[in-house]
Amino acid sequence: MKTSWKVSGFKLFSVVSVLVVGLLVLSTTVVTAADAPEEQALVDEALITFNHFIADPDMSYLREHVKEGRGLLIVPSLVKAGFVFGGSGGHGVLLVRDEKTGKWSEPAFYTIGSVSWGLQIGVQKSEVILMVRTLRGLESLYTSSFKLGADVSVAAGPVGAGAAAKGVTADILSFARSKGAYAGLSLDGSVIGTRDKWNHAYYGKPVRPVDIIVSHDVSNPHSAKLREELAKAAK
Repeated sequence: MKTSWKVSGFKLFSVVSVLVVGLLVLSTTVVTAADAPEEQALVDEALITFNHFIADPDMSYLREHVKEGRGLLIVPSLVKAGFVFGGSGGHGVLLVRDEKTGKWSEPAFYTIGSVSWGLQIGVQKSEVILMVRTLRGLESLYTSSFKLGADVSVAAGPVGAGAAAKGVTADILSFARSKGAYAGLSLDGSVIGTRDKWNHAYYGKPVRPVDIIVSHDVSNPHSAKLREELAKAAK
């Protein structure tokens, strides 16, 4: 009887040990929406923004060429304000399409901003999507920061029913909507940079965009809906 208790006790200890280790692993690798509320809110807003563009009849070019782009940087809210001196700023997420599988990567977080001079008064708020068309444009997003129009070329994407992009060679095409209508927003000179703290918060450990997009070192189940919508649009 005594021997039986020792065996049972050992088994019980083993089971408890496995459970404890398992819980520790889960606690360090699984990220919930509650762990990164601000970051998850941006991902959710990016989904809403993407659907706005896909449903917009004036965004036929973007809708029809999603499958040809290397990636999309979705900025739900880019605010431009000025009074003599002006500036713009916003946050966005980048998702990249795997050319072999057609699957979209987990989102990486970025900022975009610019400073301008001259007579300018007022505030403009826009939804923006940047379509990455070239390898040069994509690789620039793996760096800590770069300037549109200097390090990579950028051009306004074609807008309107039946719009085409004949002769356009820009690395990145920009599409913008303001209050449900097209806004002629110039992003030339804007600086795009990584949001390392947000990437850390969303994935539970320090990661670079290349770790998220190329190496697939991390994942967050709460980005699934956004990735699914991009995949659906790219068919």
